[in-house]
Amino acid sequence: MKKRPSIYGLMAEFEDLPSLLAATHRAHHTGYRHMDAYTPFPNEELSELLEGHHNILPKLVFAGGVIGLLAGVGLQWATNAVDYPINVGGRPLISWPAWIPVGFEMTVLLAAFATVLGMLGLNGLPMPYHPVFNVPRFALSSQDRFFLCIEADDPLFDRQETRRFLEAQQPHEISEVEH
Repeated sequence: MKKRPSIYGLMAEFEDLPSLLAATHRAHHTGYRHMDAYTPFPNEELSELLEGHHNILPKLVFAGGVIGLLAGVGLQWATNAVDYPINVGGRPLISWPAWIPVGFEMTVLLAAFATVLGMLGLNGLPMPYHPVFNVPRFALSSQDRFFLCIEADDPLFDRQETRRFLEAQQPHEISEVEH
């Protein structure tokens, strides 16, 4: 079993977005990959630096849509052609034009469920507690401060070396994040 680090990570506080972006660029270039940034507003460049383009949510949504389509068409096929094969007015038992609305609606329904549940699961929600809440100044992240947290489970993480790296970025303050 993998040993849990003694701290969650080190967090640097910056006064503006350009400083945070520069520090995040340097951390990414240095090789840190297990890090997160907290800002009072979203920033696309920052999110690309932190997670790259490895989002599997579109694949989950597509899979949900395909499963919905197959379920809708399969249900209609099973009821019309297998369970209750009633020929009304010479209509064929497998009449696909009549199945389009239900197939479409099931596609949209299961894709929407996959979107919501996938988003919640991939974001780790609901999460009523996170270790960064232990840092007293972290409350400013929703007002006017910017934070970069390098997590202790990063392969390059060393408490002294990471602290030196963060100090070189000239943050306002560096805090240890306790579990």
